[in-house]
Amino acid sequence: MEAGTNFGVLQDTQPGQPQLDTHDHLVRLLQDAGISWKAYAESDYGSTDFTVCPLDFSYLDVNHLAPVYFNDVNDGLNPNSPESLAHVVPFDRFATDLADHTIAQYNLITPNLCHQGHEGISSCDPKEPGNNTLRSDQWLQQHVHVIMESDEYKKGGALFIIWDEAEDTDQYSDGPVSFFLLSPFAKGKGKTLYTNQVHYDHRSTLKTIEEIFKVTPLLGGAADPKTNDLRDLFR
Repeated sequence: MEAGTNFGVLQDTQPGQPQLDTHDHLVRLLQDAGISWKAYAESDYGSTDFTVCPLDFSYLDVNHLAPVYFNDVNDGLNPNSPESLAHVVPFDRFATDLADHTIAQYNLITPNLCHQGHEGISSCDPKEPGNNTLRSDQWLQQHVHVIMESDEYKKGGALFIIWDEAEDTDQYSDGPVSFFLLSPFAKGKGKTLYTNQVHYDHRSTLKTIEEIFKVTPLLGGAADPKTNDLRDLFR
């Protein structure tokens, strides 16, 4: 979703494993085009909010935070990288930025391990449900409502809710990945259901975001003519 490729990485790693020196990734294209961006990452339960560029698993599940894997963001694995400090911030700032109308044009939100819906997660806030799916659903209910009530969303926002992988057990192993689009410009306007049978993958989302913001080149698999964008979901 950041560069249209996995760069050959097939397991969870942290920035520097490998260090990615290319400028061909989404947030760099956006910034070069004068389009503001921010990544809001929720610290794991029991961890303090990070005040540095997150480069390992000390604060959160960093392998879900793609921009910090690129050298032009992490500044040679510098925890005080000015680029990262300006753009990669704790999630608890999101609601304030939204209320203050200082939100960026492109925003990447990464829930913590307890709110991602992944199975087998423990050591979460005991005040929350013990069921991982219910806990993530309640997190979405809380924060999606705030986004949809914001002026930025109502004036022309699009909210992509994306799971990074499918169920990995039993008959559903490696099946379809859950994905929702909510937008005043979507079919159903984000209030009534619309589905289709078009084949999409994460490169489809990247291709669509590039098309929305009119940035080029299309990156990695997003440039493949066989990659469908999400235009059918918009009215």
